[in-house]
Amino acid sequence: MPTGFDALVIGGGHNGLVTAGYLARAGRRVVVLERRGRIGGAAETAELGGVRVPRLADTVGRIRPSVVRDLDLRSHGLRLVEPAVRVFAPQPDGRAIALWADQARTVEGIRAWGLHDADAYPGFDRLVRSLGSFLAELAAQTPPDIKSPGLGDALTGLRLGRTFRGLGKRDAHTILRVLPMAVADFVAEAFETDALRAAIAWRGVRHSFLGPWSAGSTAILLGDSAGNDGGAAGQTVYAIGGPGAVSEALASAARAAGAEIRCGSRVSAIATREGAVTGVVLASGEEIAASTVISGLDPKRTLVELVDPVTLGPTMRWRAANYRTPGVVAKINLVLDRVPRFTAAGDDEQLIHGRILAAPGIDAIERAFDAAKYGRPSDTPIVEATIPSLVDPSLVDGAPDGTQVMSVTAQYAPYTLRDGAWDRDGRADAFADRVVGVLDELAPGLAGSVRAREVITPLDLEREYGLSGGHPLHGEQALDQWFLWRPFLGSGRYRLPVGGLYLCGSGAHPGGGITGQPGQNAAREILADLKRHR
Repeated sequence: MPTGFDALVIGGGHNGLVTAGYLARAGRRVVVLERRGRIGGAAETAELGGVRVPRLADTVGRIRPSVVRDLDLRSHGLRLVEPAVRVFAPQPDGRAIALWADQARTVEGIRAWGLHDADAYPGFDRLVRSLGSFLAELAAQTPPDIKSPGLGDALTGLRLGRTFRGLGKRDAHTILRVLPMAVADFVAEAFETDALRAAIAWRGVRHSFLGPWSAGSTAILLGDSAGNDGGAAGQTVYAIGGPGAVSEALASAARAAGAEIRCGSRVSAIATREGAVTGVVLASGEEIAASTVISGLDPKRTLVELVDPVTLGPTMRWRAANYRTPGVVAKINLVLDRVPRFTAAGDDEQLIHGRILAAPGIDAIERAFDAAKYGRPSDTPIVEATIPSLVDPSLVDGAPDGTQVMSVTAQYAPYTLRDGAWDRDGRADAFADRVVGVLDELAPGLAGSVRAREVITPLDLEREYGLSGGHPLHGEQALDQWFLWRPFLGSGRYRLPVGGLYLCGSGAHPGGGITGQPGQNAAREILADLKRHR
């Protein structure tokens, strides 16, 4: 069996690349094994209709500044751009909610909806930022060892305690009260306008099998504001070249530090002996030895499909199999022959440079979720779209004048359908037609301007990207799969229940989308273990 590596990373998604980059910079010999022909996972830019589109993720605003700084990603070509508008939520009556990076501009726009909400917005934004700052500190820490806590856990507790006290008495009480709340109730405490409530509450259920009246959805909203400049409006940042540019910069940084990256290398098994990893076995039959194996895959796929059941044991295998991954997100990528004209935007194209949200109210989101609860795609899905080519024209280089890329995320489209599967009877295209129809009602003529379309269902997310249940975040982020309980109690410290096996993907604390923080945190723990076992 070949030797020579200190660590093997399974999966070339952004978190796997982050972990590899940190390990390589620390002088460790590391190889990344990616089963697909290219790196990136969900952070991928692909070809469609002669242009480049963000295939899954479209914005990258939550990537941690510390990751960008530590791995010197800007010197490896990463360029980020932030539009002035964060969210544009056009309404059926021709009006719109617009949330800007500039708070004063947001307040000015909200004033047309009501003086109460305009006056309430700055205080609500401050509260979200304050509570998000505590969750950002929590996200940067390794959850404590509940079996045998040590000095490091005590120091972590002291740091968190200091941050908690820094919230002040009022906000400290508030965060304990609101984390388990339904986000619909949380926003209703501040605002009267249903459209404004929905525009803010949406981030509490985005990518989740939850509705705005689901308990714990406020924690997701606040977590989405942790570690970035999002606040109540949320963050919207594009990478020039699409999200694949983030992956390319991470791969370049890892290679520059000495890491090796192998695409087309599917891991079929994690090899173990006497309860500890010894390396991996590839589908080709090649065996690669290492005493440290790090999985960037979701925890269910890692433990149930790759680890020997005898080594894992029946109880842990049962727990891993029951880790919740109920995907409800479909992705529709469109190539348009012109810029869509949203009625509510008028001639102000700047309004559609950020996230475009078709969610007319709290009840509209809940009704869309109702369908998913009973195994049906929503008849009126909630749609969040971006037109990244307006900010990054390089995506449509060489295309006819006026060509634009539209990246559409649609909820609720459950992975498990009550009466069949996504790959039967044209269901995927029928759902995509409904999604385009929602947008066409707000931007008349949009449907007729589509010259290329790609539909990616939750089933496609599982088959092509290895996401169990088609969940883009490697599992639900509800409170029962959060912090100590992510992915499950006893395995929340990046160390899985097999010696030398670690988890670095979004199924690990703190979860989330394109942040790089699970990979960053995991690398810190892995390096500490390698140093102790030297």
